[in-house]
Amino acid sequence: MSTTEPQQPGATTWAEVHSSEEFQRLRRRLRIFVFPMTVLFLAWYLLYVVLADYAHGFMSTKVVGNINIGLIFGLLQFVSTFVITGLYVRYANRKLDPIADKIREEMEGGHR
Repeated sequence: MSTTEPQQPGATTWAEVHSSEEFQRLRRRLRIFVFPMTVLFLAWYLLYVVLADYAHGFMSTKVVGNINIGLIFGLLQFVSTFVITGLYVRYANRKLDPIADKIREEMEGGHR
């Protein structure tokens, strides 16, 4: 909805939504997931980088054939990204989407 379009009867403005308790609750729930998960992922990635740079002996330890711990840690970076994505989708479906749908409905004036 642009500012030049006539507002539907009963529709809520962006400023009202932004200051609403529902929107603040949505933002709070998003932060509850995003900030800790970001810190966890960055710490995991930093561990990988530090080990790769300073623990050559450990990272080059062979596990099976030519597969070493460094390669496994590198591949686990991809796995952790997919796991975090799956966790976020599950969290969003359960905790964020119902609130966002309610806000959207209010913004559209109850019309779909």
